[in-house]
Amino acid sequence: MSAKDSMEDYLAQNPRMIGALFTLLLLLSQAGTVVAGSSTQVGP
Repeated sequence: MSAKDSMEDYLAQNPRMIGALFTLLLLLSQAGTVVAGSSTQVGP
């Protein structure tokens, strides 16, 4: 059994986790955009 199969089995048994994982990935992608956009100027 591979890791992919076990993850598919887990998500099949716990469908709410699909939404939770999607939300987590969405928040992480937005946080990356915010961090990349907030530039600070160092120096004169």
